[in-house]
Amino acid sequence: MPVQFETFRTFIESNTRFVLTTHVNPDGDGIGTEVALAVYLQKLGKHATIINYSATPENYLFLAKLHPILQFEPSKHIEIIENAEVIIILDTNQLERLVTMKPVLLMSQAIKICIDHHLEPGEFADLFILDESSTATGEIVYRLLSYLTGRSVDRETAIALYTAIMTDSGSFRYPKTDPETHKIAAHLIQMGADPVAIYEHVYERGSINRVRLLGLALANMQTTHDGKLAYLVLTREMFEVTDTSETDSEAFVPYTLTIDKVQIGLMFSEMDGMVKVSFRSKGDIWINELAKEFGGNGHKNAAGAHIPHAQMDEIVSQVLEHAGSYII
Repeated sequence: MPVQFETFRTFIESNTRFVLTTHVNPDGDGIGTEVALAVYLQKLGKHATIINYSATPENYLFLAKLHPILQFEPSKHIEIIENAEVIIILDTNQLERLVTMKPVLLMSQAIKICIDHHLEPGEFADLFILDESSTATGEIVYRLLSYLTGRSVDRETAIALYTAIMTDSGSFRYPKTDPETHKIAAHLIQMGADPVAIYEHVYERGSINRVRLLGLALANMQTTHDGKLAYLVLTREMFEVTDTSETDSEAFVPYTLTIDKVQIGLMFSEMDGMVKVSFRSKGDIWINELAKEFGGNGHKNAAGAHIPHAQMDEIVSQVLEHAGSYII
């Protein structure tokens, strides 16, 4: 994307104040890419502020040691956003996923840049750097920074980008993972990313309560459609009894696809005022099309939807019924 990369370079060179953000309930890809770019901008002498709607999950706090990550508080941060010259939105192409930050960003006169790998972008940015074929937004940012620096990636950037790519590729096992993905990962390791330490931070430092929540979820897993669909249901009561939150269940839905013959995996999470549905699929099943039927979107094999004012039983029934037409 040399044209977009050169435009990005122009915006960087001609401005000083930057705000970076990512979607609600940020994951490793969103946090990793905004930290990588913030580190790069700081080293250029720019002022880079990361502001996210949601708090940083505990398993990604090690990235906040590389660059501070703020949780959006209107009284403190609206002025920073209003005074920004450039706003970079990462790992989402829909401003609705910024929740209450959306109107603030829309009112800002700052140049808006969107860097993402999801399908069907909205129209809000002055510059889009998009690649739906990438396993992660981290791959796009890696190529961007490599272009701008001549592949000179420092240790902090390598850690952040390896985290982004590792998490969004499902630890290098999702369908989009290809030889280029592994070449990038190898280079990031050469530049100082420790794959063992990063994996431990993300996946092996959870609380005992998180494991108890996982146990409840797996104990109640159900299959339907002749064993070709498996699903998990996480109720408010399950979160309360284990003293956990929705962020603790981030990596649960892939367990549904570990069952032989299962083609579609779903997870329903009961949250305040809404039901979150996580969609996963194998092979040539465009699960994002199912997610779109319920107001969501995502990738071919991984998507999500937040359904407001919904009753859990009704949503489970409706999604399972609609899912039947996607099974091969």
